[in-house]
Amino acid sequence: MQELTRFERARIIGARALQIAMGAPVLIKVDGVTDPVEIAEIELMEEIIPITVRRR
Repeated sequence: MQELTRFERARIIGARALQIAMGAPVLIKVDGVTDPVEIAEIELMEEIIPITVRRR
C-alpha cells in the first residue's frame, strides 16, 4: 500500500465511517466496537477498505 498523507488518511476514514454509519456492511469482525470511526480506522490499518487514492 502506498504511504498516505494525513489528509488522505482523514478523508478515507471519514468517508468509510459515513458509509458504515449509513448502513454499509462492515468488512471486518468487530468485537464490541460500535463507533463507525474506530471501525473505519481498523479497516484502513488492515488495508481492506475498497477506496483508492488517485494522485496527479
